[in-house]
Amino acid sequence: MEAPKTPPKSAVQSLRPFITVSLYIVVSTLVTLWLSGPSLRQIIGYSLLLAIGFVAFLGSLLVLYYAPLEGRLKLALGLIILVILLPVMGVQNTFLFEVATQVGIFAALALGLNIVVGFAGLLDLGYVAFYAVGAYLWAIVGSNQGNIAFGTDIFPLAPVWFFPFLAIAVGVAAMTGILLGLPVLRLRGDYLAIVTLAFGEVIRVVVNNLDKPINLTNGPQGIRAIQRPPLFFKPALTALGLNVDDATLYSLYFYFLVLLIVGMAVVITRRLEGSWVGRAWTAIREDELAAQAMGIPLVRMKLAAFAAGASFAGAMGMIFGAKQYFINPESFTFMESIGVLSMVIVGGMGSIPGAIVGATVVTILNLQVLKGLSLLLNQLRGTGAVIPLINYPLAQWPTQLDPAKYERLVFGVLLVIMSILRPQGIIPERRHQLELAERPAPAAVAAPTPGGGDDD
Repeated sequence: MEAPKTPPKSAVQSLRPFITVSLYIVVSTLVTLWLSGPSLRQIIGYSLLLAIGFVAFLGSLLVLYYAPLEGRLKLALGLIILVILLPVMGVQNTFLFEVATQVGIFAALALGLNIVVGFAGLLDLGYVAFYAVGAYLWAIVGSNQGNIAFGTDIFPLAPVWFFPFLAIAVGVAAMTGILLGLPVLRLRGDYLAIVTLAFGEVIRVVVNNLDKPINLTNGPQGIRAIQRPPLFFKPALTALGLNVDDATLYSLYFYFLVLLIVGMAVVITRRLEGSWVGRAWTAIREDELAAQAMGIPLVRMKLAAFAAGASFAGAMGMIFGAKQYFINPESFTFMESIGVLSMVIVGGMGSIPGAIVGATVVTILNLQVLKGLSLLLNQLRGTGAVIPLINYPLAQWPTQLDPAKYERLVFGVLLVIMSILRPQGIIPERRHQLELAERPAPAAVAAPTPGGGDDD
C-alpha cells in the first residue's frame, strides 16, 4: 500500500516564513529608528527604551537564523540588516554604532576563546593577555610612545601602516599563544585554568611596570593619541557633496572593519570545525587518552588551538586600541577574560552562532540595559517619584545600588541561571544537541505485583 502523498505547498505557504521574517525586520527597524530620533532623547527612560528597541532589532538576526528559509536568502537578509539597516540607525544615533562595534569585537573574542575552550576543551582564564598584546603592539608604534621608548623620531607610523600591522598583530598574538601553550601541555582541568589565569595577570603586571628602566608602555598612565586607520573614502564623500564629521565617519569605519573581521572569523572557524583539525580538537576534548591512542598529536593540536584562538584576540586588541584612542593596563584585567568566557558559556560552548549570540547578550546587557536602568533611576530621582507599595522616595536611593555597578553580580546570576535551566547554552553545538535529543528517557519503574513474589 502506497504512503499518502503530501499535498504540494501553495505559493502563499512557501512565502509565509519569508513574509513573517521580513515584517519582523521592517517593524523592528522602524521602531528603533523612531526611538533613535532626537525628539525623544529628553523623555524619562529613553536609554532603556532604545535598548529594548535595539535588542528587538538584533533579535531579527536570531529569528532569521531559525527561520525555515534557504541559506542564500538568509545570508542576503542578514547582509541587508547588518550592511544597510544598522548603519542607517547608527547615523541617526552614533551610540548604536558604539554598541554594535563593541558587540562585534567581543563576538570575535568569543569565537577565538570558543576554539580553545569549546573545540579543544582547554580552559583558558588568561585570554585577555592576547588582547593586550595586539593593543599594545599598535599603541607603541602608532603613537609618540615609540619615540620615547626607542629614542627616535620616526613614530607614530603613518595611518596607512595600520593594515600591515593588523596582520603582524595576528602573528605576534599567535606566537604568544604558542609560548603560553608550551608550559601547560601536560596540565588539565583546574591546574590548566590556574596557570592560564596567572599568565593573563603576568602580562597585565608587566605592561603596568614597563615604564622603567625603558619606558615602553608608559606604565599605569597608559598610551594615548594612538593613530587611527586612514579615512581613504572621505574625499569621495566630499566630492559627492556629503559632508560628514570625522567622528561619525570613524564610527562607520570601525563598524564595517569589525564586521568584516567577524565575518572572516566565522568562515575560518567554520572551516576549522569541519576539518580534520577540528575533529582532532573534539577528540582531545572528549577523551585525551583515547585521542592519543588513536594517533592524534596532542602537542601540535593543543598549540594550534592556543595559536588560533589568540590570533583573533590580537587582531581585535589592535582595533580596540585604535578605536579607543587610549589604552592602559586596567583595560585588560582578569574580569575581561571572565566576561568573554561567560559569553561562550551563555551562547553554547563549541557553537559558532552561540558564541556570537552570547557576546551580543552580555555586551548589550552591560552597555545598554544596566546603564539604561541607572540613567532611568537618575532621572526619576529628580521627579520626586517613589517606589510603589513602600512609598520609598527614589531621591534617597543610594548611588551605591545603581544597577550599572553590579555588572559582575548580574553576570554571575546569569551564569547560574543558564547552568540550571539551559546548561548547553542558548544555541548549543549541533553535536551536543543531537546527543541530548538521542539520550533515552529514564526507564519507568515497574509496579510491584499484588503477590509480591515470582510466578512459578
